[in-house]
Amino acid sequence: MNQAKLTDHPTDAETSERPLKQALARGWRRKCPNCGAGAMMLGHLKVRDACPACGEELRHQRADDGPAYLTILIVGHLLAPILLFSFVRWRPDPLPLAITFSVATVALSLYLLPRLKGAMVGFQWAKRMHGFGGAGND
Repeated sequence: MNQAKLTDHPTDAETSERPLKQALARGWRRKCPNCGAGAMMLGHLKVRDACPACGEELRHQRADDGPAYLTILIVGHLLAPILLFSFVRWRPDPLPLAITFSVATVALSLYLLPRLKGAMVGFQWAKRMHGFGGAGND
C-alpha cells in the first residue's frame, strides 16, 4: 500500500490568506509581519534571520534592489517639483539651493529606505513568496 506524504498537501495554515495591509503596515514600522511585536531589522537595513518575539523566519526575504528603486522614485518625485518651484519662485543662489536639496535628499532617503524594505518584506510574507509560505512556494 502506497501512503501519501503529509507534506504533499498543504495544510489550511499554509494556504490561508494573510492580511496584506497589516503586513505592509507592520513592515513599514520595521516590525515582524507575523506578530508585529518583534523588530525586523538588525541595524539600519539588515533583516534578522528570525523574529525575536514569535520566531517567524525572515531569512527568506528577497528585497534586493526593490527598496532602493522605490526610494529613488519617491524622493525624486517629491523633491524635483519643489526644486523647480523654489528655483523659479525665489531664484536663490546655486550653492544654498544645492546644499539644501542635497541634505533633504539624503535625509528623506535615509528615512524611507528601511521602511520601504520592511514593507517589501511584509508584502513577500503576506503573499507567501520566496519560502514564506512553506513547502513548494519558492
